[in-house]
Amino acid sequence: MASVTFKNNPVTLLGNEIKVGDKAPHFKVLANDLSVVTLDDTKGQVRLISVVPSLDTGVCDAQTRRFNEEVNNLGNVKVLTISVDLPFAQKRWCGANGIENVQTLSDHREISFGEAYGVHMKELRLLARAVFVVDSNDTVTYVEYVSEGTNHPNYEAAIEAAKAAK
Repeated sequence: MASVTFKNNPVTLLGNEIKVGDKAPHFKVLANDLSVVTLDDTKGQVRLISVVPSLDTGVCDAQTRRFNEEVNNLGNVKVLTISVDLPFAQKRWCGANGIENVQTLSDHREISFGEAYGVHMKELRLLARAVFVVDSNDTVTYVEYVSEGTNHPNYEAAIEAAKAAK
């Protein structure tokens, strides 16, 4: 498994570590209207999946804003931001911050995404910061598990990977 710290304290990641070339695992998360969303709901599209511990924190806020701003430069790429924040809180945060280009999804109910992608931090019941790119054939083409949860991901590498995926 990837080695991750949060505020410089080691955390245990539960689930399966994803590697480039893997078939993207299925998951069930909730949209802001409480409807269930799965990987199949974006089948045939390139997906950039931005994983954050909580939208209400500085780095998570910046990460979500950055990908929201980049969407128009990515072509036919669907950007999903997944956290364990409640769907209501995600909707409120997006509205207050003008976030309209990314889809925020909540993994609070089952931590299905967290377990499937190996980002569930056992000690905190939060998701570790990570970025995944999944191509239109559901193959993972880019993976970044951010080694320190309070650090930013490599935005440029993720954006280039999303542009290159088909």
